[in-house]
Amino acid sequence: LSQSIKHTLSNHRNFRRSFATITTESKDCSKITPNYAKLVENLSIVQKGILGGQPLTLAEKILYAHLWNPKEIDNIVKSETYLRLKPDRVAMQDASSQMAILQFMLAGMPSTAVPTSIHCDHLIEAYEGGDKDVKTAEMTSKEIFDFLESASKKYGIEFWKPGSGIIHQIVLENFAAPGALMIGTDSHTPNSGGLGTIAIGVGGADAVDAMAGIPWELKTPKIIGVKLTGKLNEWTSPKDVILYLAGKLTVQGGTGHIIEYFGTGVETLSCTGMATICNMGAEVGATTSVFPFTSSMYSYLSATRRHPVAEQATFYSSYLKADANAHYDNIIEIDMSELEPHINGPFTPDLSTPLSKFADFIAKNGWKDEIKAGLIGSCTNSSYQDMSRVTSLVTQALDKGLQPKVDFYITPGSDQIRATMEREGQIEILQKVGGRVLANACGPCIGQWKRTDIQKDEENAILTSYNRNFRSRNDGNSSTMNFLASPEVVTAMTFSGKLTFNPITDSLIDKDGKPFKFSSPSGDELPKYGFEKGRESYNPPPVSTDNTSTQIIISPNSTRLQLLEPFPIWHGSEFHQLRVLIKIKGKCTTDHISAAGPWLKFKGHLENISNNTLIGALNADNEKVNLVKNVLTGEDGTIPEVARYYKENNVQWIVVADHNYGEGSAREHAALQVRYLGCPIIIAKSFARIHETNLKKQGVLPLIFKNEDDYNLLSGNDIISTIGVVGLEPGKDVTIRIRKEKNGSKDFEEFDILTKHTMSENQIEWFIMGSALNLIASNQKSGNI
Repeated sequence: LSQSIKHTLSNHRNFRRSFATITTESKDCSKITPNYAKLVENLSIVQKGILGGQPLTLAEKILYAHLWNPKEIDNIVKSETYLRLKPDRVAMQDASSQMAILQFMLAGMPSTAVPTSIHCDHLIEAYEGGDKDVKTAEMTSKEIFDFLESASKKYGIEFWKPGSGIIHQIVLENFAAPGALMIGTDSHTPNSGGLGTIAIGVGGADAVDAMAGIPWELKTPKIIGVKLTGKLNEWTSPKDVILYLAGKLTVQGGTGHIIEYFGTGVETLSCTGMATICNMGAEVGATTSVFPFTSSMYSYLSATRRHPVAEQATFYSSYLKADANAHYDNIIEIDMSELEPHINGPFTPDLSTPLSKFADFIAKNGWKDEIKAGLIGSCTNSSYQDMSRVTSLVTQALDKGLQPKVDFYITPGSDQIRATMEREGQIEILQKVGGRVLANACGPCIGQWKRTDIQKDEENAILTSYNRNFRSRNDGNSSTMNFLASPEVVTAMTFSGKLTFNPITDSLIDKDGKPFKFSSPSGDELPKYGFEKGRESYNPPPVSTDNTSTQIIISPNSTRLQLLEPFPIWHGSEFHQLRVLIKIKGKCTTDHISAAGPWLKFKGHLENISNNTLIGALNADNEKVNLVKNVLTGEDGTIPEVARYYKENNVQWIVVADHNYGEGSAREHAALQVRYLGCPIIIAKSFARIHETNLKKQGVLPLIFKNEDDYNLLSGNDIISTIGVVGLEPGKDVTIRIRKEKNGSKDFEEFDILTKHTMSENQIEWFIMGSALNLIASNQKSGNI
């Protein structure tokens, strides 16, 4: 350890000289700055005592430094060993935090064990724009915000009120720190990897682990190394790095991996640009993404009044980068000098097309050459640099008397960003071309968009700088095609109104009838005069841990909040007479399993939100969405209707699914709802990481076909029994006995298939107890926490 510190000290002065110096007042960083000395000590125990001194990647170093007890582990095998970790922080947004708080209430803890924050960003519908939409949300969701604020006060949680900003932007501006470990109840939590944080999206039950002060488990991920060389050209942005990478890896290519960026190109990127890349890493299924500590991180920390963190990170800079000769399980090289802008979509974030070929792509598919709306901002692309580059393009258009041909929406990521834009005249410029500045919230990106310009089911195209583009996600219309691009490309294309317009090569006609071609966008990485702090009213109140008398009031008649009842413990026997409720064909994301949009208002009411369970899933038996046969009545019904009918008649059911089941958002409701309605098992070709963990947490057993072709042997309404759930062990297969009725129960065939699982010993305890929360509550009562 002493040698490591001496080595760091010797590099400290030279390393520090490479950073820009921004002098601003510093905020209290005592709860933000990682305990680097302790982390380096922990890492030394693991790296030297267990791994024989082997070189490690940055992601491995941060994870192993955060082991709950580094002395209790004797070996680490990637994709096998479950790491018991101690996160530094938990962050939650208003939609997911409702269920997390309701679960935490059952744990019986007086306060959270680690710094925790709640951010009200999901429940604000975009309509009139800005403060008007915030005021509307404060009325329509008052019950939810009051609940979250009172719970925050009671449990010592930092509460960020509606309008303050999007969770990931607020966390980047205030809490993220190089070398820290954070978990958040949102799939785009990895945004903070742009500031060197290992930030992982989880379900609410995982957050409860950290909040309750017990180890949080993660299966040791493999590491994909992305080597960046060169420098982005004038029209290419950091967004294009991840749009390109998504096309190479696909939506499941990062599953079970952390993506770690390295190479000479890293130093050419801004901190917020790196955050954009990490944010959208969620779309390839990666556990998280991370960058090494760079000069731009130092500058950003200083500009956001966290100079003490920047200084400490500089001191421990050797900890905050991969070791020389570290081994990556796969390496992808990207020469950013050769990278061109990309556009991804529609309907999936990994359908990646270079801008130069996009017009041909549109023509080949026979789509109408028309854009209905352009939307920029969101948690992915709402930085000062994004907005200043966009403003440079809009200024060019204004000078030539041009206006967008379609609706143009702008979402600042935080009130700090909004205030800085306003001070520098950027908002005024954007509004001069009819741009509507929305609230500092998720808005259309999460489906909170009161859209009035199209008819129901009208096929149309929108361009956005968002991160996710599944069907129906943005406006509830399954025929809306959302194409993902950088804010610069989105903005320029709104002035043409055409999907085939290439702003790099094509011209528009200006007010004098002359051809006009955009010059490349430009903008500063950070504001020259520092960030405005934003409105004082949005600052969270001081956190206190002495509020045990605070009452959290939930009306028994509420349609939006409902106290949870613990799920029943496992009955201890094999499962018999389970019905296949649905065999799902193709992509089934958490949007399909538990839709957002108008359903967000029921996030705190398990009974009511369960009415949207699997309503987006495609039935392989009839090629219809949300329509299955009720074997008890012989009639067809919606999936939630039939599931409830089975539950009322004591019939348990299962889901059979395709690859990457549960892709997308971290929303744990997709697991809670099926459990609530009577589903103990889901069998799939493969699972998305977060959703598989969420199922385990709620006492649902996720099984994977050993031979994925066996998926073809099952169909809806088959009768299922298990062999091997009794005596379940890590690595032990479970046999599924399938009974197919032909002409009623007297005529049938029966056969077995094999499935595997990824349950650890601790996770098997969750299953036995009925849920992870049941185990926490039991240990709390017995004094084991």
